[in-house]
Amino acid sequence: MTLSTENILFIGSILLFLSIIAGKTSYKFGVPTLLLFLTVGMLAGSDGIGGIYFDNPKFAQFIGIVSLNFILFSGGLETNLNSIKPIWKKGIALSTLGVLFTATLVGVFVNTVTDFNFYESMLLGAIVSSTDAAAVFSILRSKNLTLKNNIRPILELESGSNDPMAYVLTIAFLSLIQFPEKNIFSIIPLFLKQMILGTILGLVWGKLSKWIINNIRLDFEGLYPVLCIALMFMTFSSTDFMGGNGFLAIYLSSVYLGNQELIHKKTIIKMYDGMAWLMQIVLFLTLGLLVFPSQMVNYISIGIMISLFLIFIARPLSVFFALSLFKLDWKTKIFIGWVGFRGAVPIVFATYPLLAGIEKSHSIFNIVFFISVTSVLIQGTTLGLIAKWLKLATPDPNKPLTEIDQLFFDLPKHLLQEITVQPHDYSINKKIVDLNFPKSAFIIMIKRNDEFIRPGGSTVIKANDVLMVLADSEQDFDEVRKCLAYPP
Repeated sequence: MTLSTENILFIGSILLFLSIIAGKTSYKFGVPTLLLFLTVGMLAGSDGIGGIYFDNPKFAQFIGIVSLNFILFSGGLETNLNSIKPIWKKGIALSTLGVLFTATLVGVFVNTVTDFNFYESMLLGAIVSSTDAAAVFSILRSKNLTLKNNIRPILELESGSNDPMAYVLTIAFLSLIQFPEKNIFSIIPLFLKQMILGTILGLVWGKLSKWIINNIRLDFEGLYPVLCIALMFMTFSSTDFMGGNGFLAIYLSSVYLGNQELIHKKTIIKMYDGMAWLMQIVLFLTLGLLVFPSQMVNYISIGIMISLFLIFIARPLSVFFALSLFKLDWKTKIFIGWVGFRGAVPIVFATYPLLAGIEKSHSIFNIVFFISVTSVLIQGTTLGLIAKWLKLATPDPNKPLTEIDQLFFDLPKHLLQEITVQPHDYSINKKIVDLNFPKSAFIIMIKRNDEFIRPGGSTVIKANDVLMVLADSEQDFDEVRKCLAYPP
């Protein structure tokens, strides 16, 4: 079956529905959801029962880039800076030194056991060198485990920030294959330009996006998530156009925004959570359709060999190397080494050699696909077992809820008070979003004269307004009164 304008929506909706149903039941059997999405795509493909012919790496790459934008942005929005401050050095070490060391070890191994030349081997190593944000976010957040030693924020920071490093290495070694006259040291300026511009433009766009969101006056609440999507793509495309790393810029800008006071922040976060799931499903379905399982038979033995080397040798050694300067016990390092899921990102990166038309491109793609599947299958299904074996995780049904949890579940606060705005207060004619209220306090209603107003971040405070405030403690109410009365 060939996809056409007439049937693409019908077929797409069926595949989407089947993926959701498969994902709903997958964890009853211990199978990661994302692997089920991939399987649905493969079954629907030309070698499967669906018989859909899809062989368009360029379109798959486009879908991959768009999907990664949403996945990284959503992950960044839900990243609490307070949780990553104690561990940011460890996360960055893993996302830079860890990725580089993994790429090197895998590249040398591939060069030893295959007929790939050095640059082709290093290209394959670079493609599979980063952990996959979609896989890590999905699998970690589906497990009802409380991890010790700040392990979870380390893993989420690493997976959200290590794709840029793998991308730079992939593009660099691909360039060396295409232009043999270049030497390996020529990738250093490319690396520095990508990382420096990506960091600077990510933070600049984050601050600019906050100002735009909080100051533009939109008539409908539902338009604010749409505005965020526009700003997200502007961040990525402008950074990429200037030679910076768009993935890094996206992640940094979203982390910044997620830790700021924004108008309709709850609506934005909820929308991005849903879009991230949709993009994960679409991405894995597309990549499942792109692969031809019949062609992978010839790569099973070499795929298993490289995958096992990556899982049991390269990833653990890279983690121990990257974290050698930090005081972490060996159990923690082993567990972090085990959570080295390779998912959709390496497969997306493997489309770059296909589009470049290099000699070993199809071999690289099939090997990378096999590595990604086995990684999610082996590591994803045993994550809880390894955590319990190492005594690093215990079920904790009473774990404290984060701000993100409260946004999603609309939990009430413990206390409710009415606070009247005095005529001389600083807050008069100021927007709520600009008053820097404590995060544990919310204005749920404003009584103005004989009217009741449902407040939003853009609502302007007036003299004699009666604010109905929900908060956790008396101290929070004191902070609210201070924010209303005095300038920050």
